[in-house]
Amino acid sequence: MHDIKAIRENPAAFDAALARRGDDAVSPTLLAMDEARRAKILAAETAQAEQNKASKEVGAAKGRGDEAEFERLRALVGEKKAEVATMRQEADALDAQLTDALARIPNLPADDVPMGADEADNVEVNRWGTPATFDFAPKEHFEIAAVAASMDFETAAKTSGARFVMLKGAVARVHRALAQFMVDTHVDHNGLTEYNTPVLVRDEAMYGTDKLPKFGDDSYQTTNGWWLIPTSEVTLTYSVSGDVLEASALPIRMTAHTLCFRSEAGSAGRDTSGMLRQHQFEKVEMVSVTLPEDSDAEQKRMLRCAEDLLERLNVPYRTVELCTGDMGFGARRTYDIEAWLPGQDAYREISSVSTTGDFQARRMNARYKPEGGGKPQFVHTLNGSGLAVGRCLIAVLENGQQADGSIALPEVLAPYLGGKTAISANGQLS
Repeated sequence: MHDIKAIRENPAAFDAALARRGDDAVSPTLLAMDEARRAKILAAETAQAEQNKASKEVGAAKGRGDEAEFERLRALVGEKKAEVATMRQEADALDAQLTDALARIPNLPADDVPMGADEADNVEVNRWGTPATFDFAPKEHFEIAAVAASMDFETAAKTSGARFVMLKGAVARVHRALAQFMVDTHVDHNGLTEYNTPVLVRDEAMYGTDKLPKFGDDSYQTTNGWWLIPTSEVTLTYSVSGDVLEASALPIRMTAHTLCFRSEAGSAGRDTSGMLRQHQFEKVEMVSVTLPEDSDAEQKRMLRCAEDLLERLNVPYRTVELCTGDMGFGARRTYDIEAWLPGQDAYREISSVSTTGDFQARRMNARYKPEGGGKPQFVHTLNGSGLAVGRCLIAVLENGQQADGSIALPEVLAPYLGGKTAISANGQLS
């Protein structure tokens, strides 16, 4: 959410920042709405003052026995009362229109975010690991012999439709092991606090974390109004809504492993094979709530937390900084981590780590008390995948595939798999 006062003070700078994202200037429209709203509020206040004055004079006229003046003033009070009520309703309607307009405008990019139109203009900032050289043509995850019997798309389609999968046996266990490994690493090594959150939330939580109104079509809503979370960014971030935190309590660092749900609106025809893009998936999320001056450093810290997981799993990856035209709606700056998938001969996104500045905090009124005193200020919020469990499973399976159809698993997963380090070609842990 943007501050209309800041736009009012420097509309040219606001439009220039939006232009970096490829968006048209909106300040003239916003300021016209703001002016109409403020004029209506002023008119309501003026009418209220006139009503109050007339109310005081009614008694005086009655005391003087001036019945004509008494009746005139009493009628005037009634007229002004109705006028004030109408003007306040109109002011509230104009305020709601302005708030809705502001809520649909994306966050402004940080000054140092690279300019660009789309993903082709993203900038690589790090690369780790060397993709393995196979003496056979590497397969995609769902084609590997060790996986075929344990990744069931047909039964999932029978129960739920397209873009769902049933995992069983060894693959299901590796999937669970990956999630446990991620959470344990975040808690034991990265200092995050583990949460177990709801996956059903109210409108306010989706709105406060910038998922509404812009992305309502991308999420699922129940018949009684709850939303299925697209990520636990929603629940973790919204946990501080309405709070005034002590500066000494920041940063707050959280992690959660949850089911996530996305309608994948607009992705028809993309990644239809395998489990890369699903309506239901699991993710280990990282969320930080920080002081404004600490948020850029915190983003780098969160990025390293996610990169380290892939290094522990021995999955080659590259990290890119998204350009202005490819960033998400609520992001001020975003880094994507892309894991190497030999079956696709490509790097594919496995994590996004974003700082939103005070964009979400304004929407949900999350503030802190400055240590030196003064008016409460908005916190900064950050979120990142640490990691997407299903996509990490794909990376582990494809990078570990062997010529005989078996899969060598990362050693760090052995404690979660009863000491097993491979999936045999017939789909058994060994």
